[in-house]
Amino acid sequence: MEYPNLLPRFLKYVKVNSRSDEHSDRFPSTKRQENFQKEVVMKDLENLGLSDVHYNQKSGCVIAEIPSNIDYEVPVMGFLAHCDTADFNAENVRPQVHENYDGKSKIQLGDSDFYLDPEVFPNLKKYAGKTLITTSGDTLLGGDDKCGVSEVVTLAEYLMNHPEVKHGKIRLAFTPDEEIGTGAPHFDIDEFGADFGYTLDGAAPGKLDWGTFSAATFTLNIQGVNVHPSVAKNQMISAIQVGINFQNQLPADEVPEKTDGRQGFFHLTDFQGTVDNAYLEYIVRDFKRDGLARRKNLVKDIVTKMNDEFGTERIKLTMRDQYYNMADELEKHMDVVNLARDAYRKEGLTEIDEDPIRGGTDGSQLTYRGLPCPNLFSGQENMHGRYEYTVLESMYKAVDVMIRMVEMNATNNK
Repeated sequence: MEYPNLLPRFLKYVKVNSRSDEHSDRFPSTKRQENFQKEVVMKDLENLGLSDVHYNQKSGCVIAEIPSNIDYEVPVMGFLAHCDTADFNAENVRPQVHENYDGKSKIQLGDSDFYLDPEVFPNLKKYAGKTLITTSGDTLLGGDDKCGVSEVVTLAEYLMNHPEVKHGKIRLAFTPDEEIGTGAPHFDIDEFGADFGYTLDGAAPGKLDWGTFSAATFTLNIQGVNVHPSVAKNQMISAIQVGINFQNQLPADEVPEKTDGRQGFFHLTDFQGTVDNAYLEYIVRDFKRDGLARRKNLVKDIVTKMNDEFGTERIKLTMRDQYYNMADELEKHMDVVNLARDAYRKEGLTEIDEDPIRGGTDGSQLTYRGLPCPNLFSGQENMHGRYEYTVLESMYKAVDVMIRMVEMNATNNK
């Protein structure tokens, strides 16, 4: 089904900079995403006539309710999408709309020197005849997760305007700081009031994520000894070289660019330094909890060994867990997964990709906190950079699936 307001809504949303900031000491991490939630999303929900539309300052979430239109009780469903975008330029986003793409040509990104090339990005070949929305080459698009935000708002619009679609109470949440992993711990599950939920934060139609990495992050602060190079022998300790020596003790092939499927990795995401001081930031991923623990222990052992060799704590390690593989918990709630599976099939999506996602969503943390929350596709492609794009027909299908799910929740529990 086509939804005439979905594309203009999406184009409006992506033009608003709502990027989060992992180095911020406030919550939500940026005022700009809070402004997007309050001044754009919340106002749109109020204009649609939803109930209980409000901003929860403690959780940093916009919450709203689509009231039940049936006279019996069914489990309360929730749909969630995050409002922040990733750590790539998000200022002055100029989305480009390409109708009836031929599935084989390069797409120039605005007037830049960058192109979407089907030989580089083969998924493009699947979208002949479709409408693609791309970047202009100098920013990200923000489809992660403004695809999901637009789709959830469009679901609300459709249900409010079509009372013939029977459904129970539906709770909606628009969350902050998903990209930096700090939003979900603040989420107020009791106030949300859903029995189970779904995040709209995934890739192409047919993708159903109920397994994810288990994840941790760590930083190294390295204190060197800086003296003049002319007298450096046996005195200078280069913090940069210490960082390099640490990196070289990690498994060389266990990095994102050399792994796929169910293989985990160590990923150095930031390295800043001088001879005097260096700072390294890593993420660690593994699908098994014990595998994550082994990786963390390897890091601790390397740091301990190097500090012992220095005879002092020259390397300071800070480590924290981010989220765990939601499959460990969702296996206890397969009815929630099966509802999505059945809706996919009824909407013609017979090839369902349930391979664990090599990432995580708010649903990873919320599932462990007691709100079963698989992740549905939203039509994102090439997330987090200038080559990001989405497909309008994929976004339509995401709304179709949600409508089907709310109907099935009402009829299956009658």
